[in-house]
Amino acid sequence: MSLAFAQKIAMSDDDDLDAEETGPTRRCAATGVVQAKERMIRFVVGPDGTATPDVAERLPGRGVWITADPTALALATKKNAFARSTRQPVTVPADLAGQVRTLLVRQLVDLLGLARRAGELTAGRDKVEEALSRGPTIAVLLEAVDGSKTERARLRAKAPGATVVASLDGATLARALGREGVVVHAVVRSGRLADRIVAAATRLAGLDAPHEERA
Repeated sequence: MSLAFAQKIAMSDDDDLDAEETGPTRRCAATGVVQAKERMIRFVVGPDGTATPDVAERLPGRGVWITADPTALALATKKNAFARSTRQPVTVPADLAGQVRTLLVRQLVDLLGLARRAGELTAGRDKVEEALSRGPTIAVLLEAVDGSKTERARLRAKAPGATVVASLDGATLARALGREGVVVHAVVRSGRLADRIVAAATRLAGLDAPHEERA
């Protein structure tokens, strides 16, 4: 199943299944740990019986929530968590963690593009510093994972109340913002888009090993 198709499939609700959890937390079907759903990935079972990541949390069907972590995803497969939660046979793709990561990167890139078009995102070191000097209106400080460690630390010191998002390299960040070359720093003003960006980045960070920073 293609990743593009995975975000479009639909599944009818099964009257025999329990209602999905509501509220700000979810229980991981693999580990049993209850935590904020922003740190978890929702899955549904597609019409072909395949466990399908629903990173936008919009696909119909009973959701199965797994912690955004490679170990938890592997454990979900080992424990047959998708089948147990939905009470039906489920096929789990061998590259499940890779599929989830690809979708999360795409989601984060799309959200950054939305923020730019809405005028809520500012990019470039000088413009970022100017935005940070205006006060506590900045919710997110974006920095390229391959940027200078020293420069990243300098700007972080100027944004004590902002959430730091370091999930994309400079070239990918530039493409997300419709620019050529490399973008190392950007900021997003407080608001709904900033919250969605933080949630997507938090999940992505859970899947990624720490990046080696350059001095």
